[in-house]
Amino acid sequence: MPRDSRRTLQDVADAAGLSLAATSYALRGTRGSAATIERVQALALELGYRVDPIARALASGRTGTVGISGSLRDLWQQDLSVLLTRALRTVDKDATIADADADPRVERRVVERFAAQRVDGALVSPVDPSADHWRLLPASTAVVSIGDALTARPGSGAVLFDNGFGIGAVLDHLAERGHRRVALLTPSLPTTPGRPSERLAVQLAQPRGIELLVVPAPASPAGAAEAAAGVLSADRRPTAVFCLSDSLAFGVYRAAADLGLRIPGDVSVVGFDDHQLAALVAPALTTVSWDEDAIVAAAVEQLLALGGDGEVPDPVVFRPHLVVRDSTRFTTG
Repeated sequence: MPRDSRRTLQDVADAAGLSLAATSYALRGTRGSAATIERVQALALELGYRVDPIARALASGRTGTVGISGSLRDLWQQDLSVLLTRALRTVDKDATIADADADPRVERRVVERFAAQRVDGALVSPVDPSADHWRLLPASTAVVSIGDALTARPGSGAVLFDNGFGIGAVLDHLAERGHRRVALLTPSLPTTPGRPSERLAVQLAQPRGIELLVVPAPASPAGAAEAAAGVLSADRRPTAVFCLSDSLAFGVYRAAADLGLRIPGDVSVVGFDDHQLAALVAPALTTVSWDEDAIVAAAVEQLLALGGDGEVPDPVVFRPHLVVRDSTRFTTG
């Protein structure tokens, strides 16, 4: 038989001498003996038959697609999205990536789009983990949050970050070096009260004798540079800037250079991701490091467990470690 990309399932069934149902099961590898599955799949390849993804979705209720949501102006979340996409590919899942842009209003539209597309699952780095919009994803959709738990959507998986440990390690590091007035650059907006990192930092700074100035900033390095410029040019300039992402820290580097300030001579800087560029900037950035490969593996494992209609897996918690480089120093300020 000549190859034809328009071959139908019936053509494969006729060639295999099986019913349509048995052929469909064999092509998906869900029923039939190993020999039958191998024979049917080989015939489909020989005939040039390709599964129509729309027809597959209508027949099975599954699209084979997983939504990935994060704030993609943040360099670490860009890398995480790439790693998640590659990991999903190994389990025969396609990814659709959406940018929440560190804005809960945009994130709501992303969630609405995922629901309309009927994605099988979603791996999300939430801007506002307490928002009601997470409930827009139906219960049949496997959802795993990365970073913070989705408190408004019971039944979701969670790969959590021990931010308290990481923030405490940074504040201890700065306090030991004599820093008492520290600016905290955060990618959150005032409309995202569900994120605990900022609240944790404020709570942990006080007993360490640190006066913490919280400064919301856009997630991109360019946007962070503008926000940092205002802080670094103030009359009572902080002796250190603690950034809740390395992207924000790179923005501080730009602002300091524009103002003629030296890092760490005039101001110390700490990040929170250990992005691959952290060791390459000058001076190398002191930051908090996470095991990205293990985080990705845990997220996909939870997604598959939820997709199998099993019990909701227990949250997996990752603890970071502080990587001390050249961007911090001792101060008497």
